[in-house]
Amino acid sequence: MRADRVFAYGAAAGLVTDLLLGDPRRGHPVAAFGRAAGAVERVLWRDHRGWGSLHAVVCAGGAAALGALAARAVRPSPAASVALTGAATWAVVGGTSLAREARVIGRALEAGDVEAARARLPHLCGRDPQTLDADGIARAVVESVAENTSDAVVGALVWGAVAGVPGLVGFRAVNTLDAMVGHRSPRYRRFGWASARLDDVAGWPGARLTAVLAAVAGDDRRGAVRAWRADAGRHPSPNAGPVEASFAGALGVRLGGTLSYGGRVEHRPVLNRDGRAVAVPDIERAVRLSRRVGLLALGACAAARLVVSLVKGHGK
Repeated sequence: MRADRVFAYGAAAGLVTDLLLGDPRRGHPVAAFGRAAGAVERVLWRDHRGWGSLHAVVCAGGAAALGALAARAVRPSPAASVALTGAATWAVVGGTSLAREARVIGRALEAGDVEAARARLPHLCGRDPQTLDADGIARAVVESVAENTSDAVVGALVWGAVAGVPGLVGFRAVNTLDAMVGHRSPRYRRFGWASARLDDVAGWPGARLTAVLAAVAGDDRRGAVRAWRADAGRHPSPNAGPVEASFAGALGVRLGGTLSYGGRVEHRPVLNRDGRAVAVPDIERAVRLSRRVGLLALGACAAARLVVSLVKGHGK
């Protein structure tokens, strides 16, 4: 079976499994990777970019290498290759868990239980929940749904289309390392620099595809494109900017502005300034848009892989 078909069938099976079951309840591979990366960090940590770069190479490179060995081992069997791709896709994507967490917070806000929503918010993002009212929590959820649609779904599919199982596993490893050490705390300002930059590079294509598909699948296509062009470059993150701006325009809401992480206040630019303030019902709208974007991304990545295979075949 050709590699493009292996990816298409396996990735589709993985997304369906994620839709039906969500993340694995026990023994999640990403959690196991996190524990291994933490152990490597304890050995390698120095307040130095070079040691942080070594940490990133060992952890992300090791994960991708294991994926490559597994893919090579099952290559003689098309069924096993599809099964491995499906299992890897299920392990690395998190669309269902993302939707579940967002909806839990949305239901709490609809019931008027702001304290319950604040208690749940750290499961979804790193904002300081005690500083947020109901509308602020809703805005944080919509922004997190937008950004994680790229990080937890589309980006993984893009790299799966490019490099198969090693691409799926390697992308999630890079994304996890960024979450672990890529933030600008005193401990990780230098050590986590390489992981953060690697995540920026790995996330670049998925973020742009997410922004395009949000415009295609959203309620206001022109608004999404307009917000992306006008505001994405003003965001401090090169990848979150296009995604959040496109989602803001597609949903007709304003995102960005003042927020707080770990007691540190940030004043970020407003995205889609002409939109209205985020309301609680926009959480469900964002979740549905995220679902549509994920399905479109699967189709786009499978089609791109097929086209590349056909071009290579004609070139021989």
